[in-house]
Amino acid sequence: MSFIRWQINRGVLAPLTADPPGSPWWRAVNERLLRDGCEAVARSGGLSGTPSSHAVEQWMAFVSDPTAGTWYQAHNASITSAYLDHRDLADAESRPERFFLNVVLLRVLYAHALVEAPRLALGRLASLGPLLGDPRLWIPGVFVSLSRVLPDRYPLGDEVAAYVAAERNIGQILDYGLVRPRLQQLYGWSAQQLAEPALLECIREGSPTYAWSFADRAVWHPARLAPAVRAIERVAPPTNHWEQR
Repeated sequence: MSFIRWQINRGVLAPLTADPPGSPWWRAVNERLLRDGCEAVARSGGLSGTPSSHAVEQWMAFVSDPTAGTWYQAHNASITSAYLDHRDLADAESRPERFFLNVVLLRVLYAHALVEAPRLALGRLASLGPLLGDPRLWIPGVFVSLSRVLPDRYPLGDEVAAYVAAERNIGQILDYGLVRPRLQQLYGWSAQQLAEPALLECIREGSPTYAWSFADRAVWHPARLAPAVRAIERVAPPTNHWEQR
């Protein structure tokens, strides 16, 4: 709910006729998530017929077996399908907005991996994964929160570098210390787990490329990182040997 409130406060969900207007991309992605969830609720109440999408089937699986894993499976199936279906809207967003669309995506994929593939997500700290990723707790909200970095306004001004510089230690540790070294593996696992092979089009050589040029990949690989980021890289390095829970 905190993420929804943040979107509302930014104005990205405002009507397109408002002044200033909301974001067509953010509105479309949220609409997909709501539609899939509402269809699953209707089907659990007796609505017949074929589910409209694979994501709805995942929401039905969550209704039948409400666990952290089935919740992420359903939520991220809706989110990734919406991302892929609305790349044209993403391309129309400002450069800093497009950067953060990638940040949101990689963070929700990582939160899923904490629960379902903790060794991929945390290496030798894998035993902490299910707790850190449990959507019933407040911790995953910290992972996806951008409120400490982005101002409550839309559209964004400034350049990407200004927002990256404003990111606090927890965000840097997450994005650059934990997630960045395993991004290619993470997207590969997510594409298979969510049955969305096109998700691999959003990553290239470990650099996110959703509505983002590979030529601008330097932003994902800053030359200088905080000591805490270097420390977490040493404590929890990525591994090539991991298994699904």
